[in-house]
Amino acid sequence: MAEKSNEHYSGEDIQVLEGLEAVRKRPGMYIGSTGPRGLHHLVYEVVDNSVDEALAGFCNKIEVWIHSDNSITVTDNGRGIPVDKHPKEKIPTVEVVLTILHAGGKFGGAGYKVSGGLHGVGVSVVNALSKRVEVNVRRDGKEYAIAFDHGKTCEKLHEIGKAKGTGTKTTFWPDEEIFTETTIFDYDTLANRFREMAFLNKGLKIILHDERVTDAEGNPRTEVFQYAGGIIDFVKYLNAGKETLNKPIYFEAENEDGTVEVAMQWTTSYSTNSVMAFANNIHTHEGGTHLDGFKQAVTRSINEYARSKGLLKEKDSNLSGDDTREGLAAVISVKLHDPQFEGQTKTKLGNTEIRPLVQNAVSQGLGEYLEENPAPAKRIISKATQALRAREAARKAREMTRRKNVLDSFSLPGKLADCSSKNAEESEIFIVEGDSAGGSAKQARDRKFQAILPLRGKILNVERAGLNRSLSSDTISSLITAIGTNVGEDFDADAARYHRIIIMTDADVDGAHIRCLLLTFFYRYMPELINRGYIYIAQPPIFGLKKKNSRSPKVERYIYDESALSSVLAEYDDPSKFDVQRYKGLGEMDPDQLWETTMEPATRTLLQVNIDDAAEAERVVTELMGDQVEPRKEFIQKHARDVRFLDI
Repeated sequence: MAEKSNEHYSGEDIQVLEGLEAVRKRPGMYIGSTGPRGLHHLVYEVVDNSVDEALAGFCNKIEVWIHSDNSITVTDNGRGIPVDKHPKEKIPTVEVVLTILHAGGKFGGAGYKVSGGLHGVGVSVVNALSKRVEVNVRRDGKEYAIAFDHGKTCEKLHEIGKAKGTGTKTTFWPDEEIFTETTIFDYDTLANRFREMAFLNKGLKIILHDERVTDAEGNPRTEVFQYAGGIIDFVKYLNAGKETLNKPIYFEAENEDGTVEVAMQWTTSYSTNSVMAFANNIHTHEGGTHLDGFKQAVTRSINEYARSKGLLKEKDSNLSGDDTREGLAAVISVKLHDPQFEGQTKTKLGNTEIRPLVQNAVSQGLGEYLEENPAPAKRIISKATQALRAREAARKAREMTRRKNVLDSFSLPGKLADCSSKNAEESEIFIVEGDSAGGSAKQARDRKFQAILPLRGKILNVERAGLNRSLSSDTISSLITAIGTNVGEDFDADAARYHRIIIMTDADVDGAHIRCLLLTFFYRYMPELINRGYIYIAQPPIFGLKKKNSRSPKVERYIYDESALSSVLAEYDDPSKFDVQRYKGLGEMDPDQLWETTMEPATRTLLQVNIDDAAEAERVVTELMGDQVEPRKEFIQKHARDVRFLDI
């Protein structure tokens, strides 16, 4: 069809989407995606409304139900959404809130001084993207009900009886036409989010029920999240299984711009990425002004104390930010009247007025703690000075590496088979175990955009080694050089030579262990690459189905999941005509098979690694990869029955 010329381009060509049609037309603009992350965002929008009631002092209990039909119900004991006629829209206010974008008590009115929610779109978006929504409101001794079909009111507000107390109950059924990938809610994803919310709102009780899983008596799986200690308990949770240097430190401050709460505790860990910052209950992954103020105050306070007590000599260098934060777990939670978010994912706080509030609170609170607690203060300073020495040793090691590379004409690792493209956005690197798999992968790849880096044996567990020791490992230094970002204070995510870094290991216990070691490395030393979505896990097939006695090497069917084998075989009338080959390693596939199943972009499946829940990631990495044996033993005992034993 020919395009219209300028003179025929008029007002009739501009489409105006009424009501919530814009949300259904472009759902990704409002909830990020229509995949699992966007699906779960619907629940968070509804729960955020209840949390806002808690922040305003009117709610202390929220219950969330995952029903057997995969619908969701959220109830609270807040004030209940108003049901009186809206002065401007001339319809019940609850109907306004559910059917008009950006309608609510958070846009300059007196409804809420502080509110959560990242985009400010609220439950109207949940309504737009659900096939049905039912809302019950308890107010003024009465209960009211209203219902919606695909965003439009199908049952007008009506009174259904008397009621005790106040509150809101919202039930919604996600629309399969919007969420085509899945409408199945993941229990752990919701549980991790609600645990975090309960930590950040001291005393708030959040109860999660899952009717899809029941006990012998038919009771649904239920978990209660409530923490009297608030973010102090959060820090203890982050440090579970670690050897600590001090009891958790807590302080808070407030002015006309907002409030700040800080809890912090040092451990013997080498980690420097266990500091979590929140603004109005939103995890600001990209940091912002509140985190900047915290970091500056911690570095200055510790340096001043160390100098004043003679723990740092005049000839010594100042402790850097990374030195003072090594082993530190901290939670910074600020509540603002008008949060301004920026950054690539809109999770970076931009309010400049909050920086001095946080800075002053931390400087005063931490300074007083160090003066009043000399024994743990000395341990904290000792930890930081050890980090300083290790950092200087690591710097020397990096300089030696640079000098060597200059002599070698900026050579890349010898085992690396690089791609010809210099465009990082289209380039990808496969990290494979061993020369056998590496050789097969090098023959299978597309040389234009696919690089191969074989690793020799298992890499060092960086959770138990400092940066200095890690850099002394040839395997790790090769990995860092190939990726191109460097690590530590020299890390630069923009320098990444590939935007897809794919871990490709055998589908066995050793392969899983190597995968864990590599993920631990990326989580500890290159977390920004995970946040940017650059880290992937390849999904090679586990079985190949071939015709018996056939001279052809052709595989009739590849099977990627142990549990799928029997159902696939059941599709064939006579499975006895087929041989099932178990691929114990990538090297057992010829290059054509490896390309077709695992490396060809059009046919492969990749799992993208992300850190949706940083607190849970921190805990699991520490539990499984750290020095403490007992937490790992407990984990194995707890999950041993879930392990499937193959080929024994």
